[in-house]
Amino acid sequence: MISNERPSPFSGGRSYGQSKPAVSEDTLKTESIQIERKTFIFTLKENPRGRFLRITEDVGGRRDNIIIPAPGLEDFLKIIQDMVTASGEIPPKDEEA
Repeated sequence: MISNERPSPFSGGRSYGQSKPAVSEDTLKTESIQIERKTFIFTLKENPRGRFLRITEDVGGRRDNIIIPAPGLEDFLKIIQDMVTASGEIPPKDEEA
């Protein structure tokens, strides 16, 4: 095996150029919000392994995703609520002076 043909430790054992097998996903609900120059798309989906929330950030056509499994959504929401509270309570650096 040539060194550049080794599977990546991040590819789950697949060699370069191979893609993951397609998994059937059903979309249950989608919402989006525009904040400044970013669009956030929240999509609740379900596949054979369960439900999950996919959050897509789109900035000028460049997209990044995070996926939160449904069992973690309440914990995720609590952290977001804590961050919103902290953002309102902690003054911005430029206002402290």
